[in-house]
Amino acid sequence: MKKLAGKVIWITGASSGIGESLAYELSRQGAKLILSARRKEELERVKGNCTAATQNFIKVLPLDLSEPSTLKLSTQAAIQLFGHIDILINNGGISQRSLTKDTALDVDRRIMEVDYFGSIALTKYLLPHFLKRKAGHFVTITSVMGMIGTPYRSGYAAAKHALHGFFDSLRAELWKDSKNIYVTLVCPGWINTNLSITALTGDGSPQNRKDDTHQKGMSPATFAKKLTYAILKRKEEVYIGGTKEVLAIYLKRFVPGLFSKIVRNAKVK
Repeated sequence: MKKLAGKVIWITGASSGIGESLAYELSRQGAKLILSARRKEELERVKGNCTAATQNFIKVLPLDLSEPSTLKLSTQAAIQLFGHIDILINNGGISQRSLTKDTALDVDRRIMEVDYFGSIALTKYLLPHFLKRKAGHFVTITSVMGMIGTPYRSGYAAAKHALHGFFDSLRAELWKDSKNIYVTLVCPGWINTNLSITALTGDGSPQNRKDDTHQKGMSPATFAKKLTYAILKRKEEVYIGGTKEVLAIYLKRFVPGLFSKIVRNAKVK
C-alpha cells in the first residue's frame, strides 16, 4: 500500500460516504489529498478526522459539479495546491428514487449534469496536465447501475452508463499518447452510505430516508480498502459489493432474458 505514499490524489464527493472513507484510507497510506465537495465545513470535518501527522498534506477545495462554468478554474486551483496531481477520483454524484413516468425532465437533466457532465468536465480539464506529465490515473466511481438498469433508477442508470462509454473510449484513446495514463471504472453495489437519503424523487426533492438495501450494504470503510487495492493494481474495471449486485452484472451479460424477468420484481429500495 505504501506505493501511494506521496501521491497527490484529488477526491470529489469527499464530504461523506465513499469519498469520506477514501480520504481516511488514502491518508493512512501516506497520500497527499485534495478534498472537494460543495460543503466546505464538512470537508474540514473530514480533514480534521484524519491523523494529526497528515494534516499538512490535506487540502480542502470546495466545488459544485452542477456548475460547469466554475470547474476549469477549480481544476487549475487543484493543480496549484501541490504543484501536480497524480490521481483524480471522480466520486461526486446524486442518485434517484422515482419511476420514469413520475420523473420531471429537469430531474433527469440535474442528475446527468452532476453525475456525468461534472465528472467529464474535471477529466477534460485535467487531461492536458496528465498528457504533459505523461502520467496520471482517472478513477471514476460509477455504479452497478452503470452495467444494468432497474426500476426507480432510469436517470441515474443513464448517467452511469454514459460514464462507462466515455471512459472506455478515453482509455482506448490514451493508449497512443502515454502508456502511463490509466483509467479505472469502479462499480459499487449497495454501500451503507447516505446516497439513498439524498436521492432525488420525481419532483426533485430528496427521498429523505435510507433504503433497506443500503442499510444492509457493505461498509464504506471496507469499500475504500478494496478500491485502494484496485487503484494500486491499475484495474480497468472493478465490481465492489455484495454477491447479489455483482451476480446481477454477470446475469445481465450472459443470460439477459432471465435477468430481465428477475429485475422486474427485484427489491431495489
